[in-house]
Amino acid sequence: MKKLALVTAVIVTGLLVQAVAPVAVAEEAAAPATGTIAWSPCPDPDPNLGALLKGLECGTLEVPLDYAQPGGQKIKVALTRAKHTVAEDQYKGVVLLHRGQWPGPISRDMPTRYAKGTSGLAKDVGPAYDWIGLDPRGVGASEPSIVCDASYINPLLPDPVPKTAADEQASVARAQAYAKSCGDKYGDTLKHFTTKDSARDLDQIRIALGQEQISYYGIDWGAYLGSVYASMYPTRVKRMMLDSVPSPSGVGYQNQMAKNFTAEHTGGLFFAWVAKYDSVYHLGTTAEQVEEKYYEALDTLRATPVDGRIGPGEWTNVFEQVVYRSWTWVSRAKILSDFVVRGDATALRTDSPTPGFPQQNRVAMTNAVNCSEGPWPKNWNVWSATLAGQYAAGNKILTWNNAWYSAPCAFWPTQSQAPAQVGNSNVNILLVQPQYDPSHGMFGALDMRIRFPNSRLIVELGGHNLGSTLTANNNACLNTYASDYFRDGTRPTSWWGIDATCQAAADPVPPTT
Repeated sequence: MKKLALVTAVIVTGLLVQAVAPVAVAEEAAAPATGTIAWSPCPDPDPNLGALLKGLECGTLEVPLDYAQPGGQKIKVALTRAKHTVAEDQYKGVVLLHRGQWPGPISRDMPTRYAKGTSGLAKDVGPAYDWIGLDPRGVGASEPSIVCDASYINPLLPDPVPKTAADEQASVARAQAYAKSCGDKYGDTLKHFTTKDSARDLDQIRIALGQEQISYYGIDWGAYLGSVYASMYPTRVKRMMLDSVPSPSGVGYQNQMAKNFTAEHTGGLFFAWVAKYDSVYHLGTTAEQVEEKYYEALDTLRATPVDGRIGPGEWTNVFEQVVYRSWTWVSRAKILSDFVVRGDATALRTDSPTPGFPQQNRVAMTNAVNCSEGPWPKNWNVWSATLAGQYAAGNKILTWNNAWYSAPCAFWPTQSQAPAQVGNSNVNILLVQPQYDPSHGMFGALDMRIRFPNSRLIVELGGHNLGSTLTANNNACLNTYASDYFRDGTRPTSWWGIDATCQAAADPVPPTT
């Protein structure tokens, strides 16, 4: 452990050149409370989440659209709650939850895991809290829920990888039209969907819940949102666990482009895993052979899309999940094997439905937040040169796909705002980071460790999923650290770097038939 800490100290010292040290920022005053939450049983089934909210309470909270004018227009943030079941003298307060993958995904279903005791937390910890799921402003059941031009992600998508300059310009024009559709529909409202605004919403939720302090667990953008809240309202944080942590130093274009390197590494892990089980999938005994089959399938779909609606764009979207979630490997390997070895597209059709509201909302809100903060080049030639260079260097699996997801930021109708100043010397934070985080690598966590010197960082050695703990990863070591922390605040001893490690859980094992 000491050797690891020394190595980390060297790495972190190098990062200091780029990372911003903690800044003394006056705590933002809480805006006047604008509403209360009336809880009632959630609908079963929920229009977008089916039975996932069964047993939870649902409610909404009115918050200001523009916190500079707290008495002006109001919007609604949708919430769920799994109430504590312990005696009142054992009650530990509330924990707000957000699953990340940037702000788009609905997170109101998250408390279900804690209500049912399947979260990985110790049996004495989960029942001691009220667990609060939220759809951030603009997301899911919150009002308004942002949706722009639906055709942007509907089949048949253009090939993500442009073969000619004309192909690239056609996709650029689509991205520009999508950004315009958002501006035409929502106008200046779009400038109020920033992470700082969502952090202010968290404080309104705290006030409405009658809490002096809140606890929080967030993944990916949820981790960034937590860090922004902890910087704006440090005395309001009781316990905060941030998982798969983005770097505040690269908010915007820089983080998005760095993701293409980490995604390529994790994609390679998937190909190697499939090769390990060649007796099941018959796609080759090396990662290189499996990868070749993957791109052969892409070429087949370029020539002849399945049913005229599943082409290389849809194929890439189906396999995007192998980069972020290893528990999708079995289903995706079957799709690849069925299509390449047997010529059977049945499973591919099942995983390629026409995107509905949640997906449309997710794309729109990811852009609404992303494009509203951090620097984004407005000259597409800058993007094109970067992407072409990364792709030529071998970063192929998601590079161009990621580009079209965020390309509207080059043409966004509202001006980007400066990201929040992140950091505080006193806040009680536990950072959890997979060593091979497919979105952020290790830099985000180390950057955040510097910005919050009182934090502790636990690294999941060999981990490569987005979200290390309290998820489907079933890592008993990490879940023990999380349980100890939420039970009474216990954290590892500080080594001023990587403070503790856990070995990643094993990758899945496929069926033998």
